[in-house]
Amino acid sequence: MNIDTIRTLFPHLATGQIYFNHASLGPWHEFIFNRLNEYAKERSGNNVMNFESYVKYSQSAKNKLALLLGTVSERIAWVDNVSNAMSLVAQGLNFKHGDRIIINDIEFPANVYPFLNLKKHGIEIDIVKSRNGKVDLEDIAKGVTPNTKLVSISLVQFLSGYRADIKAIGDFCKDKNILFCVDAIQAAGVVNIDIKNMNIDFLCGGTHKWLMNCQCVSYFFMSEELQSMIEQKYVGWASVKNAWNFLDYNLELKDGIDRFQNGTQNEFGVCLLDAALDMFKDFTIGEFETRIIDNSEYFINALSTVGYEPILRDVNRKNLSGIVSVKINDEERIFNFLKRMEVHCAIREGILRFSPHFYNTKDEIDSVIEALKQIEN
Repeated sequence: MNIDTIRTLFPHLATGQIYFNHASLGPWHEFIFNRLNEYAKERSGNNVMNFESYVKYSQSAKNKLALLLGTVSERIAWVDNVSNAMSLVAQGLNFKHGDRIIINDIEFPANVYPFLNLKKHGIEIDIVKSRNGKVDLEDIAKGVTPNTKLVSISLVQFLSGYRADIKAIGDFCKDKNILFCVDAIQAAGVVNIDIKNMNIDFLCGGTHKWLMNCQCVSYFFMSEELQSMIEQKYVGWASVKNAWNFLDYNLELKDGIDRFQNGTQNEFGVCLLDAALDMFKDFTIGEFETRIIDNSEYFINALSTVGYEPILRDVNRKNLSGIVSVKINDEERIFNFLKRMEVHCAIREGILRFSPHFYNTKDEIDSVIEALKQIEN
């Protein structure tokens, strides 16, 4: 399918809305509606006990997600949200008193609180200072000590949209024997990710933003080496090898990463995710990334010409993502004006944040710029 055809699959576009808020919540499209109707028919009588459908779609979704992440489906598992995914690592590793973990000062809290929660056990959390919305290897390297055991960072920062050089950070961590965790919620489906090449030990993300699925369906990758280091704190009936032998009570955990899927998953959401990922099948991730970064570059330049100062105005293309943010005065008034004009964006920490996807067009960006000009006038 070409972009014009893809745009016909999004009902909101027919209403005249300009939706630039994928960093918060992605809109649904016809692939989702078709799967939703299929699932509803099953659960309402065609196949009420439709567990087989979930098993099929779960494996299919993992296969598709593995292609986006540069890994294999056997190393992907489901979880309800990123906070709980990060907590698997934070609570599962055998940290010692005085061990240190590096995060940074512009992370979304899901990549902060699971590690701060370790301070009561004597684990030190080093919070690296960002530089105008940017955090990269040179900032992290300065914070490393002989006791640094883990670095965790978002591939794309939720406020500024800055895309760190994850490959360089991963190589550095591997060389220093430091575990490397990545939050990919603002990156998966936006930019190229190659878990193996980037030397990532743990990666997680949600599916309701750029992947345009429903909430409460998240995923994580964990390397075999990291899995061998994790003491699994929470287990359930689905964690064990003979899960369907209910009264055996043999706590022999599964060998693979699915041991962390402790019980019943969000089967409905996973089935929808499989359909949502079909939106990405006709293009390579490189093609998606090119369209998205082209939009971001165009948007940043256009904003600059009408007196706005995008946070990432002068950064290299390789460090851009789908997020274009502007720190301005009177952001609430501007946000509400744009909302009345059917332009959807977000305010975060006093920052006006736009996040167009691959199917959005430069004509839509031009319309937003014209709306902003009206505000100034």
